[in-house]
Amino acid sequence: MPIIVKDFTWQQSDKEIFLSVPLKGAAAGASNMICTEEYLKVNFPPFLFEVFLFGPIDVERSVTKIANGTILFTLYKQEPSIWESLSLANVTKEAMQRLRENAIARVQEKAKEDAQSKAAKKRENEKYSLEVMMKIDEEERRRIEHLKEEERRKASEELEKFKEDQRIEEEQRKVQMEEKRKEEEKRRNALNKSKFSNSPKPCVQGTFLSLLGYMHTNVFSEKPRIEKTLPPTRKCGNIKIQFTARVFPTALRESRLAEEEEWLQKQAEARRAINTDNLDLQDLKEEEKNPEWLKDKGNKLFAAGDFLAAVNALNLAIRLNDRMPALYLNRSACHLKLRNLHKTIEDASKALELLTPPVSENAAARLKAHVRRGTAFCELELYVEGLQDYEAALKIDPASIHVKSDADKIRRIIQGTSLCPE
Repeated sequence: MPIIVKDFTWQQSDKEIFLSVPLKGAAAGASNMICTEEYLKVNFPPFLFEVFLFGPIDVERSVTKIANGTILFTLYKQEPSIWESLSLANVTKEAMQRLRENAIARVQEKAKEDAQSKAAKKRENEKYSLEVMMKIDEEERRRIEHLKEEERRKASEELEKFKEDQRIEEEQRKVQMEEKRKEEEKRRNALNKSKFSNSPKPCVQGTFLSLLGYMHTNVFSEKPRIEKTLPPTRKCGNIKIQFTARVFPTALRESRLAEEEEWLQKQAEARRAINTDNLDLQDLKEEEKNPEWLKDKGNKLFAAGDFLAAVNALNLAIRLNDRMPALYLNRSACHLKLRNLHKTIEDASKALELLTPPVSENAAARLKAHVRRGTAFCELELYVEGLQDYEAALKIDPASIHVKSDADKIRRIIQGTSLCPE
């Protein structure tokens, strides 16, 4: 049997009612409340408080607060007046039952409307996120198409210019060959005239035979001259040479070659470790099967401010490959924005677990993981644990001014010199 609470207190003005109901151990999550215009009920097992109000109230403006085992109600009257009592007198059981049923029906209807409104808002957010991503993808596609079109245009212009240069050079060669042919013809004509003018006139037969001999000599003794066509000179240009940078430029006496090679090997194995055992690949697009693509998608959603969608993308990526520290590190940033502080600590810790051995290549990632986990600890008022993470971040990058400043603030909070975090 429930314990009916009757030791409540209330006060009123012409517009408001202040009601205090003592419920030992009451908490917000464990208390079941129903409030309508004419009915108020609080159920906190084994306690039960129920009142049929003297007049109608404005449910939307009314406020409920739970503090120190007491529930405080601030109820606003629909019409300014002074009530004779808090509850109605001489209410029959049938009327009470009817009011209870009406109140429960209204609460259920409002809960249904709230659920529908929440679902509609979620759909709108998803639609907006999709539109933003589609817009980003469309702009990127247009930019790439523009670059390709510019490259095609430049290549076409260079090809047309090369063809025009080749045509001009060919015409110049033809003109030179024609001029040489004319000069050679003039020289031969002049030579023939000189031979016939200087020699005595022989008989007709001798003249004919000598002409045949001259023609035979000219035709068969001289070889035709063939012009050699040389290819055009290549144009000058600049060639860009990019040398492969050293991965770990450290002195031999300070080298951590074994740890560095272990880190590179772990990264290569992590990229190849795709787990599809517990996933239905038929429901996934081809690009959604790639953890790297999902990581980039999560980064774009994070930049657009849709942190929940970014978490969903990273969740799928982690299900495909749970050995990539960047996925946990990025998801910790999303959880920190969503105020999921315990999940932030879990993801940052998992990222630090995978960022081993500690080398210069993963120093930036380890710094971010320590700072995010330390921030989450401080938000939970666990300042000692937060200071430990910030000090670990300072060991990685002692020159970071922001990390050093935040560590000093946390240290002052622990020492009691600051009342609240700045």
